[in-house]
This record gives sequence, C-alpha cells and structure tokens, in this order.
Amino acid sequence: MAHHNTVFSQILKLVPRHEFESLARKHHQGRKLRKMTRWSQFVSLGLAQLAGRASLRDVVSNLKAQAGKLYHLGCGEVNRSSLARIKEHQPHSLYEALFGKLLARCQALGPRHRFRFKNKLYSLDASTIDLCLSVFPWAKFRTTKGAVKLHVGLDHDGYLPAFVQITEGRVHEVNLARKLDLPGGSIVVFDRGYTDYAWYNHLNRKGIYFVTRQKKNACYTVIKRRAASRASGITSDQTIHLTGTKADQCPIRLRRIGYRDPETGKHYVFLTNAFQLSASTIAAIYRERWQIELFFKWIKQNLKIKSFLGTSRNAVMTQIWVAMCMYLLLAYIRFMSKLGLGMQQILRLLQLNLFDRRDLNALLRGDPPEPHISPLQIRFQLA
Repeated sequence: MAHHNTVFSQILKLVPRHEFESLARKHHQGRKLRKMTRWSQFVSLGLAQLAGRASLRDVVSNLKAQAGKLYHLGCGEVNRSSLARIKEHQPHSLYEALFGKLLARCQALGPRHRFRFKNKLYSLDASTIDLCLSVFPWAKFRTTKGAVKLHVGLDHDGYLPAFVQITEGRVHEVNLARKLDLPGGSIVVFDRGYTDYAWYNHLNRKGIYFVTRQKKNACYTVIKRRAASRASGITSDQTIHLTGTKADQCPIRLRRIGYRDPETGKHYVFLTNAFQLSASTIAAIYRERWQIELFFKWIKQNLKIKSFLGTSRNAVMTQIWVAMCMYLLLAYIRFMSKLGLGMQQILRLLQLNLFDRRDLNALLRGDPPEPHISPLQIRFQLA
C-alpha cells in the first residue's frame, strides 16, 4: 500500500514553503518569533477556514487531537495565547502578498470565459460584512452598526477574485473602482452603484469597455437609433449623448440598450461604450455579472468571514485574507483535477477527509480508500 500524507498536508504543499517563508520575513514586525511561527499561524487559520472552526480554542483543540500528524504539516505545537498574540500584532500584509502569488498560479490554469470575444471580462461589486460596533469599535459604519466592506473585481476566466480590497464599511465602492488598474481592451461590468460619469470617461480614454445599468433619472439625447431584435429580448438600441447635471464630465457618445428578460418580464436599460458588440451580447454580459453575486454568497456561506477569531482590525483583515487564500487553493485544486467538480463538492470532500491519509487526486476521483494494513498483519503474513 502506498504511503500518503494527510489530505490537509497535501493541500498546504500547494503553497511553496520557501516562498511563504520569504514573504514572512518581509512582512515581519517587532521581535523575532520564538515559539509560534507565521507558518503555524497559516496552518491554524487555514484549518479554521476549511473545517469551519468557530473559535481559537476550537482550532487548538482540533490540532491537538491530530498531534501525531502535525509533523507532516510542518507545524509545531500551537497554543491559544500565542495564536491570539500573533494574530493581533503580526501584519496581515503577509497573507495579502500570499494571495497575489496564489492568484498568479490560478490564472495560469483557469479556463477562459464563455464568450467568443477575446477581451478580458471583469465584474465589480462590494459586499458588506456586518460587525458589532461595541466589539469592533474601529469599524464604524453607522451610528449603532459596524462593518467592513469587501471590494472584489472578479475575473471571469475561472471566476477568480483578481482585485480584492478590504475597507471600512462606509467607504463607497466607486472610490476603490477609480484606483483599479484594469488592462486596456478589457470589459468591466458593474451595477448602478458605480455610477460616475467622470470615471466612465476615464475608462473610455484608457481603452476599457464598460457595461452598466442606466439610472432611471438620467438625462440624455438620442443621436441615432438601430434596429432592435425583439426576438432576443432587445427593445431598443440607441446612440446617446448624456445631458443634465455632471454630463459634461462624460462628453463621449454612449450606447443605450433596452432589454426585456423573457423569463421574468423585467425591463433593463444598459449603458456601454462597446459599439463593436451586438446588443444581445451586451445583455448577456450584464447577466454574467450575477457570477460575482454567487461568489460573495459562496464565500459567506462556506468560509469563515462572518464571525471572527479576534477583535482588532489586523485580526479581522488577517482572517479575511486567509479565507481568500483558501478560496484560491480550492480553485487551484479544481483546475488541476480537471474533473468538472464544483467548488462546493471539493470543499465538502476535503472537510470530511482533512486528516485522512489518502491521495488527494484519488479522493477527488471518488476512488475507494486503500485498505489499511497494520504492522501486526504484515508480520503475520510474512510468517
């Protein structure tokens, strides 16, 4: 029978240890760590994410129960006080940098988006993570409510979070969007919360195409009308010029497309600067924006980003960035396996077998576990 490390150990080996240690030295703060290392912290918080552990005590107890297998994880003994201390004081920037490394590896394997055009496609959105203001006083959002906001630019090649920023809850989405360095020729889709005429003009000057919904109170003048294919749900296809307040911030011509969803009967009006694509493709691009909503729903339901193992800003940021790293590791496993499994299926398989000594690929394929033969049975057979 072949010898295998635990499934959890095989997952962690996807993170090159030398790269991690190099990042850990770069993002170290204060005195040298003696007992608890940043790798042990990553192992502990990674376990909390994958196994759904609810507290530091729960994480430490789980690791102690698997004490005989910690060697294969490259992790020493972990205690609650050291884990809490390092989570409070060692900067979360380590895991932000690790996220960037893992993202590059995932992007090299991820499949292309489903559209025929070759342009990169991104969706922008943000999701608020509620916090109790009395416990997290630094996260002011409203008078009696605290929150942080997770801003994401989802790359539709593999549905990967290509741009991630974490801010206080009161920071508006468009303030972060203005700082994004999107590649020229790409297409970015976002909802009406990102309405900013000056930003539209900026994207157009950089050669970036956008697709969004028009606000109901927007003023405009129709310059040209095109034939609409009502069979595909298109009700209008116009070239317009914005008028009214702040319209001078976006002096370019835009395309206004009306679309009625055949399933719900709801009518949408889209704005875009992509004149080269068909109206039905523009409507399909905006429908594809739903993937970022599914992304937020998935991470909130399956990873630990709604309840936290520490109360400081650094502790919260650390936990969210580790969650993002775990998401990329799951995506990497999905791309490598090429079995067509969903993220949910992979996560459930891993959760049920984290500390089993099984080959990871065999587990994903659904191969039956190899029979365990004890040393006593081996001696008996040899005799």
